Amino acid sequence: MLTAGQLSTVVNEVLADPPPRIVLDLGGVTFCDSQGLGTLVVLSRKASHARTLLVLSNVGDFLLRVLDITGLRSALMIRNETAP
Repeated sequence: MLTAGQLSTVVNEVLADPPPRIVLDLGGVTFCDSQGLGTLVVLSRKASHARTLLVLSNVGDFLLRVLDITGLRSALMIRNETAP
């Protein structure tokens, strides 16, 4: 489990030598406050500036509802595909 600050540190380190894509597996997230949401938006923008795609995967129903309510769902790349 990472806090928003820890997540930001890890992603910023990865962006030092940017890969084409960063996938954040949010399958275990059961709570996300405004700081967490803000962190996701900032990291998405930083990734975009580094020409990296930040993808959120395994986003649970709780977090999807929060993203819908805040209007952030359309601002973030979400891939919740199940394996065949």
